[in-house]
Amino acid sequence: MESPSEEQAALFVKEIDKYSNRLFRMTETLLKTKDVDLATSPKDLVFQQDRVKLYRLRSKKRPSCPVPLLIIYALVNRETMMDLEEGRSIIRNMLDHGLDIYIIVWGYPSRLDRYVTLDDCIDIYINDCVDHIREEKGLERINLMGVCQGGTFASIYAALYPEKVRNLITMVTPIDFDTDDGLLNIWSRYIDVDLMVDSLGNIPGDFLNFGFLMLKPFQLMIDKYIGLVDIAEDPASVLNFLRMEKWINDSPDQSGETFRKFVNELYKENRLIKGQLRIGGRKVDLKRIDMPLLNIYAEQDHLVPPSSSEPLGELVSSTDVTARSFPVGHIGMYVSSKAQRDLAPTIAAWLIKRSGRATGAKRKPSRGTTGTKRPAARRAGRRRSV
Repeated sequence: MESPSEEQAALFVKEIDKYSNRLFRMTETLLKTKDVDLATSPKDLVFQQDRVKLYRLRSKKRPSCPVPLLIIYALVNRETMMDLEEGRSIIRNMLDHGLDIYIIVWGYPSRLDRYVTLDDCIDIYINDCVDHIREEKGLERINLMGVCQGGTFASIYAALYPEKVRNLITMVTPIDFDTDDGLLNIWSRYIDVDLMVDSLGNIPGDFLNFGFLMLKPFQLMIDKYIGLVDIAEDPASVLNFLRMEKWINDSPDQSGETFRKFVNELYKENRLIKGQLRIGGRKVDLKRIDMPLLNIYAEQDHLVPPSSSEPLGELVSSTDVTARSFPVGHIGMYVSSKAQRDLAPTIAAWLIKRSGRATGAKRKPSRGTTGTKRPAARRAGRRRSV
């Protein structure tokens, strides 16, 4: 084996010195950087049930869409990804395009929440938030937008309560779980979720977060930190990096029984598209989704591949179905420049065109409309309007 030439050795030493200087500057930048804030868009708490809170986002302008939009985010990670910073905020962009936005914040489950079920999430927490908005606005139906797992929840809700949903939007939403295009779908088939829930109660957020990182271990656990050295002298880029890290590591625990049913009956048995899923004793029939549907998915999504999201349009009975894809990954849907430029105006224009005048605005909607059944036994909990 040949020894390196003096020229090669000198070049190597030069690169090491250069990298060491970058590391030093990166350390200086990080030490000077204060804590970063997420979800800084002003909002008001308008309703609360147990740990679940409903907020209304404040807008600088009068909404041009007469029907409010309720956003349902996933239980995994936090909804703050949609309002990462002022220049990269889907929430702010949609507000600026005339939407009146409410959002559900699921909070952090305590040990007492291990028995909260998927049925409770749909029939109690989401339904009560929807009813609060309907009563507050004097509307029979509102617009609904579900993101990731929240899109699955929104689809289930719209199928059970179609009379309360005027328009449905799903974004990077898993619907068909029987796909081999995503490692998450494959891994979930072999998880002993019953043993996990019976042993742990709630599923630790750190455990779930580690699983997501292992889907792309080099890119998500090594490469991004190497790349941090290259942006060390750019404080704005460092702040962006820290915001993403803060969001990634803010992973709430999962209520045990909700996690059990979601994995066993959706990921493992694919009951939703088979018409075999039951919520509160009622069968979830996606054909009952008869309102306009906008299905948005990411072409490079490694968590929710297009093959999991696309089938929804073929499973509903709506005659007004729009599918829109973006050439980004799962996270890129929220933060990429293309999504920031195109996503909010696409959603706003689609909703405004289909919302028309807010029907029923002068009368108080009934909580017991045709086809709606309240859960036979509600959990005791703290419920209040704010």
